[in-house]
Amino acid sequence: MQEKHLFEYAVIRVVPCVAREEFVNVGVILYCSAQGFLQTRYHLNPERLQAFPGNVDLAELQERLQAFERICQGGAAGGTIGRLPLASRFRWLTATRSTVVQTSPVHPGLCVDARETLDRLYTQLVL
Repeated sequence: MQEKHLFEYAVIRVVPCVAREEFVNVGVILYCSAQGFLQTRYHLNPERLQAFPGNVDLAELQERLQAFERICQGGAAGGTIGRLPLASRFRWLTATRSTVVQTSPVHPGLCVDARETLDRLYTQLVL
């Protein structure tokens, strides 16, 4: 039997108008300490985002989500936060914010393969 490892994840949300508290799930970020895994997957659906009142700047959203990827990858490309340990980067990315890009509360689970779990959650919660 394969060993299961604790993982944590949060859903990445776009909140076009913070005051209205409406959002669209656009990605998932998953952290598994035992597997040394921190990664995000996202997809911007322009049609869904344009359905909200106001102007959604897709280029700006893309840049913010790419910053999530750079921080997950770590190193100099992730800036100051990218140099932190994996757990600290995950906590920073999932901290509560009042911005257009937010994350859900963090949820725990058990997995055998963190990458496979990220793919499954992405399909279930975003696509």
